[in-house]
Amino acid sequence: MRHWLCMLAAAIALAAPSAAALAQEKDYPNRVIKFVVPFATGSGGDTSGRFFGEQLARVIGQPVVVENRPGGSGSLGAVSVKNAPPDGYTVLVAGWSAQTVNPIVVSDLPYDPIKDFRPISGLTRSMTSIVVSGSSSIKTLADLVAAAKAAKQPLNVGTISVGQQIVLEWLASLTGVKFANVPYKSGSQMLVDLSSGQIDAAIEGLTTAGPVIHAGKVRAVAVAGEARHAQFPDVPTVKESGFPEFINYGWSALYVRADTPDAIVKLLADGMSKALANPASREFVLKNGNELMPLGPVEMRQFEESQLTRFRSVAEKAGIGKSSMR
Repeated sequence: MRHWLCMLAAAIALAAPSAAALAQEKDYPNRVIKFVVPFATGSGGDTSGRFFGEQLARVIGQPVVVENRPGGSGSLGAVSVKNAPPDGYTVLVAGWSAQTVNPIVVSDLPYDPIKDFRPISGLTRSMTSIVVSGSSSIKTLADLVAAAKAAKQPLNVGTISVGQQIVLEWLASLTGVKFANVPYKSGSQMLVDLSSGQIDAAIEGLTTAGPVIHAGKVRAVAVAGEARHAQFPDVPTVKESGFPEFINYGWSALYVRADTPDAIVKLLADGMSKALANPASREFVLKNGNELMPLGPVEMRQFEESQLTRFRSVAEKAGIGKSSMR
């Protein structure tokens, strides 16, 4: 009898958390939701996180606040969400650097983007552009490739992140040429040097390069989107320039812990779907030169894994190794 009572008590103890979890799911959300932004206050990622937090709050009827956790190329913010309860009240605003670049180039990364997190929704994307000086004789991607093949030394191409370096190596492998990567700490300095002819070309997100292109200081020879950008209809895609597989975007998305209940994930995903369909969201991204990325949990994971696989292959072939964060 005593043995039976012990077994019953153990079963009740095990069932209690499940019952509490079910009650919590049913009552979700009933308090403030926190968006963890792994960027500094005032940055593009911060502005975007705050905007979409406001849009989601209007849909679900609970406030969304932003907590900035910059550092470690997004890893500090990711770890804080990884360590938070899986209850849907702590959401990571992540991007391609944290999810598809860090796992390839950081040896001691304190999180796994696939195992530790599950996507809620894509937010925005910005197509990569290939730019040269506004006074350069290079007008097209074909011109750039021809110049690289004719040059005695590899052309100097600027990048501001390892992710962009991987994109550059990918372009080099497809076109059959070699480029010399010139790393910069800021896109503004890189574009200044490009406009003055100190480097031959640069890989940069169209959001950042756009104003300088409009000013005529640099020229976009191609963009890496699925289609041409609405603000630059005369600039062809790399895809239509003879390399159909070369499609690349910088992007941002929302994530929660991997063990967050399905019901909570669905509620957040449905809420974000409505928020992204709001005309205000479209106006926001167009104003900033971006595009909406309304991918749900399944589609976002497929997109993320595809980019991660591609980048890992390119990095291995190019010899881009891992380094420690310490």
